[in-house]
Amino acid sequence: MQTAQPGDMVTVIYEGMIENGDIFESSADTGPLTFRIGTGSVLPGFEEGIIGMGINESREIVLPSDQAYGRHDENLLHTVSRSSWDAGADIRPGVIVAMTMEKDGANHQVPATVTEVAGDMVTVDFNHPLAGKTILYRITLQKLERPEPRRSAAGASSS
Repeated sequence: MQTAQPGDMVTVIYEGMIENGDIFESSADTGPLTFRIGTGSVLPGFEEGIIGMGINESREIVLPSDQAYGRHDENLLHTVSRSSWDAGADIRPGVIVAMTMEKDGANHQVPATVTEVAGDMVTVDFNHPLAGKTILYRITLQKLERPEPRRSAAGASSS
């Protein structure tokens, strides 16, 4: 039986859950995920969990926070004035807002989650929403394509 290896193109269906069982992402909503193992297009632990799987095999992968979306960094919590947004903006805990940040002389839109509103002060969290959480993936390998071996010109004859 052929099993998934680095360099293979794979298609998987999956569910991603946090420790309490809440699903944060599912291929039932997004469709099957296709990617090449080893390109860094998915979390490294997700890729590693697929290596060695055969077609139609299912597996559960547990990723601690430092192997998933990182640890929660208190330095990424900031308190700003409510006047940073338009008067009618929906600013309440749980809302994800776009913040303009300057880096290397250019402005970038960065998402942040509102964690607290106290009067005119708003606390926002620039951590990924899944930072600090252990992640569980349930994965089923649906398709596996191995790249064709490259032919060497060394064996070619010349006339």
